[in-house]
Amino acid sequence: MNDSIDEAILYAKKYLEDTLSFFGLNTEVHATSDDAVIQLSVPTSAFNGFLIGQRGEHMRALQHIVAAALKNQNYEHSRVNVDIADYKKQRADRLREKAETWVNEVVESGEPKQLEPMNAADRRVVHQLAVERGLVSESVGEGRDRHIILKPAR
Repeated sequence: MNDSIDEAILYAKKYLEDTLSFFGLNTEVHATSDDAVIQLSVPTSAFNGFLIGQRGEHMRALQHIVAAALKNQNYEHSRVNVDIADYKKQRADRLREKAETWVNEVVESGEPKQLEPMNAADRRVVHQLAVERGLVSESVGEGRDRHIILKPAR
């Protein structure tokens, strides 16, 4: 088993760069890791819209392909996050602004607030903010209906 995170990062970086070159995009991917997740960042290019896809679908597909390639090569570290032109970072920043409003509502009213369903990455952003602001947050529901309930700390 290949177990060095540095080897896995290099493999993932090269794999994504090679994949992008099939689409005619020759670019250097920025690669790091945090919490055993390999972070791959593709710089802005004329291909942004295509690579991101509708609501990030193509980007998630690229992420899945790179993770599958790492697993195929028996890398212990195969969790991957692909971000194109800081799309995910900007989205998380916008969500965090919205979540600030929700958190303030719960703090001011003292009442729980049920949020709309959201994906795991978005829920993580809201959970982190809730903890920072001293609230309790809980994910409930299954699949596409999974959502957060924000509650005041009792």
